[in-house]
Amino acid sequence: MILTPTINKVLPTAALPGGEVILSCENFDASNFRICKALFGNTPGRITSASTKRVIVTVPEIKKPVDSNAKLKLIVGDIASNTVDFKVAEKLADNLHPVTNPAFDPETGNIYVTLSGSRGQKVPVSVWKISPSGDTSPFLSNIVNPTGIAFDKDGTMYVSSRHDSNVYRISPFKEAEPFVKNLGIATGIAFDKLGNLYVGDRQGTIYQVSNLGEAHSFATLEPSVSAYHLAFGLDDYLYVTGPTASSYESVMRISPSGQVSTFYTGLGRPQGLAFDNNGNLYVVASLYGHRGIVKITANKEVELFISGKSLVGLAFDDIGNVIVASTHEIHRVSLGIKGALSTNWS
Repeated sequence: MILTPTINKVLPTAALPGGEVILSCENFDASNFRICKALFGNTPGRITSASTKRVIVTVPEIKKPVDSNAKLKLIVGDIASNTVDFKVAEKLADNLHPVTNPAFDPETGNIYVTLSGSRGQKVPVSVWKISPSGDTSPFLSNIVNPTGIAFDKDGTMYVSSRHDSNVYRISPFKEAEPFVKNLGIATGIAFDKLGNLYVGDRQGTIYQVSNLGEAHSFATLEPSVSAYHLAFGLDDYLYVTGPTASSYESVMRISPSGQVSTFYTGLGRPQGLAFDNNGNLYVVASLYGHRGIVKITANKEVELFISGKSLVGLAFDDIGNVIVASTHEIHRVSLGIKGALSTNWS
């Protein structure tokens, strides 16, 4: 007799297609694997590991938008388990090449993402615009290897280039004007609440740049093998990740005076990061061997929040969506989380 399987817990409860989720369960009889299924709405996922009490499933790509809020259930033969809520991210764009966070513009609701290209490659479009409805269109050209994107308090866009060491200020006419030069391998950028720009040179320096374009060394970190990623917390400290050759890495925390300390250690290849308006930090990283977006509370409680492969960055919009960037795609998933947008400016 086949017992009725029961799902007790799903971790995480949201994923991009291709991400793995772990189901803690009871009575899942996997002895006849051919009659076992995991369904996201009506779409089957691929079961990669199964026992009576634990099932690992790869999330499928959902064809029907209604299934993005899919109910997840297990099936053995003709017997179905209880259902649990699960969110599958919606793909907005592909054929891109972001290497840091996408950027959200609260004035327009648009998302901006780079097509960075290989080293020294000049691509036809440097920055793409994604509208709230998901329409993708070219926005900016003529920056080689665009990397970080950030908006100042007046809504002006800035873009770093890891190719020529510059950060560009983008005019209302979409002209890229050098704002500050000679910042090494310029990668992640962020603004503090006073309007100062911070730029991560992946060779080991975080620069502080005044609103007049004057730069000086603010802090020194271990060099990164790919990029520095920057975000300001509600405490006005600058939080930084920068993957190295280690598989057990840290999120660093830099005080307003430039003092460096370790905020959290234990992540694999941490990259893009962002804060919500409750002060929780979200980092693209691996946690205990599982890749996705990791949530770290102010009390250092840690969990895998969104599962996904090949992720590089994230951003929050102002209506509760998480915008997730992989090495080639942009996805969106509605989780009711507001980013720390309005708290960055005094």
